[in-house]
Amino acid sequence: MYARLVVLWLLLGLLYGGMSSARAQTSPALNLNLPPRLTPPPDSIRKRLAPLDSGKVATPAPKPKPAPAPAAPSKPLSVRRPRILVLQTETADRPLLRRYHFKTSLPDSLAVLREVRALVLSLQGESYLTASADELRWHRDTVRVQLYVGEKFRWARLRNGNLGDGLLTRAGYREKLYRNQPFQPQEWSRLQERILREAENQGYPFAMVRLDSAQLRGADIEGHVLLERGPLIVFDSLQIVGNSTIRKRFLTKYLQLYPGQPFSQQRVSEAARRLRQLPYLQLKAEPEIRFARGRARVYLLLEDRTANQFDAIVGVLPNPTPGIGQKRVQLTGDVTIALRNIKGGGKGLGLQWRKTDANSQQLDAQYAHPTFFGTPLELGGTFNLYRQSDPVNAFQTLRPRVQLTYPTARAGRISFFTEWRSSRLLADTNFAKLTVLPDNIDTHFTSYGLEYTWTTLDDPYFPRSGVLASGQGSVGSKIISRNPELNETLYQDLPLRTTQVSAGTRLERYSRIGRGGVLVTRLRGEALFNQRLFLNDLFRVGGLSTLRGFNELNFYASQYVVGTAEYRQFTSSDAYLFAFIDQGYLRRDILTDNSTNSPTGLGAGLSFRTGAGQFQFVYALGRDNQQKLALNAGKIHFGITSRF
Repeated sequence: MYARLVVLWLLLGLLYGGMSSARAQTSPALNLNLPPRLTPPPDSIRKRLAPLDSGKVATPAPKPKPAPAPAAPSKPLSVRRPRILVLQTETADRPLLRRYHFKTSLPDSLAVLREVRALVLSLQGESYLTASADELRWHRDTVRVQLYVGEKFRWARLRNGNLGDGLLTRAGYREKLYRNQPFQPQEWSRLQERILREAENQGYPFAMVRLDSAQLRGADIEGHVLLERGPLIVFDSLQIVGNSTIRKRFLTKYLQLYPGQPFSQQRVSEAARRLRQLPYLQLKAEPEIRFARGRARVYLLLEDRTANQFDAIVGVLPNPTPGIGQKRVQLTGDVTIALRNIKGGGKGLGLQWRKTDANSQQLDAQYAHPTFFGTPLELGGTFNLYRQSDPVNAFQTLRPRVQLTYPTARAGRISFFTEWRSSRLLADTNFAKLTVLPDNIDTHFTSYGLEYTWTTLDDPYFPRSGVLASGQGSVGSKIISRNPELNETLYQDLPLRTTQVSAGTRLERYSRIGRGGVLVTRLRGEALFNQRLFLNDLFRVGGLSTLRGFNELNFYASQYVVGTAEYRQFTSSDAYLFAFIDQGYLRRDILTDNSTNSPTGLGAGLSFRTGAGQFQFVYALGRDNQQKLALNAGKIHFGITSRF
């Protein structure tokens, strides 16, 4: 009885004086959750059971003999005897204990003590704060425990002391959750942590939370939540440690850590995540904060990463339909130049030229300007030119795009964009003879859309673990233009203005397997929806970047999905062997062709670093409705990626 009165007295004292410091430390008031010390067995019993508890059988010392050399003591024997746990409690508490799954047969005495302690902690976590193991009786292989459960404590009322209503609301406080509700120490601790987190994000990293004016009426607890904010702390400046040439002014705007603003631990954590998204910087350690005279100075250990890129890839492909004077083998090319972090300001410029076959060429350009007008927004633009000079289907498509991107702190980027797409037919003397519309047509398409990218990759160039997910959708108005060289009667039953919707997604996952092994799984797909689609409206699929084992941009599709499974075996940090399989599903939905295809590509390759850059070699085979899996139809791609 006296022991429980002492426990109640300590409970009141802790509720009055318990405090939690900032930085999400555990409140001293939570010490009331700890159970009383388990009563050890009496000395006489403990002496007899000590050898058993330690797992050894004691051997009496040998009697002295007159011989000069005493007899050697016998070697202790190791035994392991199970213990039977018997709980003795009041009759009214027995139904309650049936909800708790505890073992009654345990391997040794230490396991018994742990099981009893776990049971007491579980009871206290369920609002039985005075639960305790009052007495343990040890008799041979049986341990009898006198367990006291006690009353179930509850909140009579938890009131707001000096906290603003907005802060309490953001911390998840609702008065009804703390009125006539069970007192659960873990929930009270979580509320304290949430309040402290809100305080340290508003400039008070040294705040403390405590329960003030606590009153205990029987098993009902009442009090006020009181916050002692401490001194107001503001950001001082950024300090870059390391050999990075990045501009401090750019980082201040990009990370939104302006001098004079109230300190926020959340912004510091977000800064680390945002820095890991930049391919031209490497964060060597977590940001360090030093407080002095009401100011917080943030230190960043950064190193520049070689991110500028020059690629030159050459493809050797068989020509399926060689014409007069043409060779059976055709060469394709892909040249890419990418400049990142221009003059330390984070700006990027890229240019790519691709020759997909003898009659097709493609040009891509892009520009990125971060911290636009001093905001965390990034202004970017892309331009795409595709020209096909096929004698049968000759056309040219232009696709300029402008987008505004916000890099979120949760390792993601959200973009709003507008895109203009203009496609026109190249002059053909046979147009006047046509009696139906050709597969390609003159169109203008203006769309507005949203794109989101989220990544947790551990390395932007050679990832071994993490996830990359992106998706985009757009909607716009498509206008068909009349070609003056075509008969106007061909356009009579054709809707010239329609709504067009497009969507796309890309999912990648990198998983470590064994020593140096990485499994890459990828899913990529796009879809286009319109009342009347033409060939030059469709997506182009095939080649090294989408579906290996086929010619570059070999397929036209209105909807497609490509799944990839690839195993990489790294031999060093930037060298690996790989084998892959690509499985696609393509659908073409135009007036002259409504078909599906399920191409499969498989192959192997290697990638390693040389003095000139990263060399890659890929050999792939493909199979679809028109092409069988054959070695003489294999595709070879090789090239060098140089970063500087």
